[in-house]
Amino acid sequence: MIANMPHPRPPFLHRQITRHGRAVWYVRVAKGKRIRLRAEYGSPEFWAAYESAVAGKFASGDPAKFNAHSLGWLIERYRESRAWAKLSQATRAQRERVLLAVAESAGKTILSRIDRGGIERGIERRNLYAARHFLQAMRGLFGWAVRAKLADSDPTAELKVILPATDGHPTWTEDDCRAFETRWPRGTRERVAFDVLLYTGLRRGDAVRLGRPHVKNGVAAIRTHKTGQVVSIPILPPLQATLDAGPIGDLTFIAGERGRPMTKESFGTWFRVACKQAGVSKSAHGLRKAAATRAANNGATEAQLEAFFGWRGGGMASLYTREANRAKLARDTAAMLLPERDENIYSLTFESGEGARRDKLQKPTT
Repeated sequence: MIANMPHPRPPFLHRQITRHGRAVWYVRVAKGKRIRLRAEYGSPEFWAAYESAVAGKFASGDPAKFNAHSLGWLIERYRESRAWAKLSQATRAQRERVLLAVAESAGKTILSRIDRGGIERGIERRNLYAARHFLQAMRGLFGWAVRAKLADSDPTAELKVILPATDGHPTWTEDDCRAFETRWPRGTRERVAFDVLLYTGLRRGDAVRLGRPHVKNGVAAIRTHKTGQVVSIPILPPLQATLDAGPIGDLTFIAGERGRPMTKESFGTWFRVACKQAGVSKSAHGLRKAAATRAANNGATEAQLEAFFGWRGGGMASLYTREANRAKLARDTAAMLLPERDENIYSLTFESGEGARRDKLQKPTT
């Protein structure tokens, strides 16, 4: 069970081995009272109890803990604000972990003493990705505080965390998909997870919540955590065949060995192991990108991609339609490179990551 522990461990969560060799989990903020978490580790009930214990301890801690106009006091006011309530559940959960740790380490600091240098030192103490989350959380906090006239200035202004230039999670190729399907045929938990991800295009946090209660007349409707958008997803025949073969949980399609729902953290760790066993060094999010790539290559418009994947603003959808259009234009342009004297239909071979494909191109007329 400890193998499924997300890294790094969430703040204030502790593990202890009893004299009987059993692992027990509890929440303890600073030197406060320990709060035992009795639900099975990794279950939704476990994380709900964890969030409740941490949030309750943090919000209600004794009034003397944070003086007025201290950083901890400001964080408490922020978490009571309308601006906080408007954040998506996923964003709140991510920022709360950062703010809880900040309150614990520097909560008694008076606001007037927090300057740009302090934020920069906080950034430098963290790795790149943790630093980005830290800066986002602090920027949200102080941006709200300035608007609410609880702070005179925003010490995060103009600060940036430059991440390495990458394309993010690598997209699965069709060869990757075939390798996984070969290693994990229908009738395995791994195949259920794979097909749910590929044929719904959901992020892992939404995919692990999807189940029978969301499906009506062959269409699944679910509100996504990240954007709050409700997406409607027809259950395609390949996915339905996999769900019929099982095994699936009572409430969620993706389930642990005992049929219970999984958290996105434990699921991500487990699924990455399944990928490696199939010879695929990629992640769950790469399958979402593969689904978007398939749809775009088959002619999906930006509006269609946004409706299915829950995007807004056209930015994400345009990435996929632009690449699909570039590939089509390249194929169409290839015929223009052929000698003009040849009046026949030309056959060209195009190499890709999915193997060779032969396309017959009609020589354009001038």
